[in-house]
Amino acid sequence: MRILGIASEIEIAKLQEEHGWILIDGESIEAGFKFVRDTFMFTDKRIILIDVQGITGRKKEYLSIPYDQISKFSVETPGPLDLDAEIKLWVRSIPEPIEKKVNFETKIKPVLQILSNHVLNR
Repeated sequence: MRILGIASEIEIAKLQEEHGWILIDGESIEAGFKFVRDTFMFTDKRIILIDVQGITGRKKEYLSIPYDQISKFSVETPGPLDLDAEIKLWVRSIPEPIEKKVNFETKIKPVLQILSNHVLNR
């Protein structure tokens, strides 16, 4: 699954206001990114991909990926000629990685730390 578009970081308070209803008791949002219309949200328990569909954008698909289902991940940092970073997640039930491009202004280190903490420390 490849999601096109460049992401920008979203404030946690805004994520909580818009998508807090999907969280379980005790779950907290750690980071989030907006991809044109879609959202990529990291919590302390899972990653939630929010795919906005249709012309009006009122229809949404929420894909929840528990950290224990991620078999591996990669984070490519920006370089001098390629200013975008890229995140790839390999989920056990999906043969192809889920890929996200993140613009150079986005802080990629916290994403790597969140993934490392949750995927490697289980």
